[in-house]
Amino acid sequence: MRYNSDMSIIQKEIQLRPKLRGFHLITAEIEHQVPEIAQIDTGLVFLHLKHTSASITLNENADPDVRSDMESIFNDLVQENQPYYRHTLEGSDDMPAHAKSSILGTQLTIPVTRGRFNLGTWQGIYLCEHRSHAGSRSLVVTILS
Repeated sequence: MRYNSDMSIIQKEIQLRPKLRGFHLITAEIEHQVPEIAQIDTGLVFLHLKHTSASITLNENADPDVRSDMESIFNDLVQENQPYYRHTLEGSDDMPAHAKSSILGTQLTIPVTRGRFNLGTWQGIYLCEHRSHAGSRSLVVTILS
């Protein structure tokens, strides 16, 4: 085990471009907005999405069919216009968006090795946009190295 007494912390908040409803790869967008990652030999990146109607997750980064299938699965799992929803003032997609966000979550921890996210061969970071008409999303990126 190696102990680094010179541990540093970098934190910044970035804005992700507005996305249509669905599951979107954002790995490259994060790397572009947080070039500090390239300077990290060994560390951790903590991602926190500051929203209750979107989420982040890791999944397939090659075949776009996976992203559209994920959207279909979650739309079937958490359907709109259910008669038992009380929170309906913000539209038929809002309450389901909150539920999907809770199921998937809004935080990830990813190791960084030699200046890159240390992801599996087929892994990418997704923004899961659960609203039909959402704006940009805020992501807090905290780097420990």
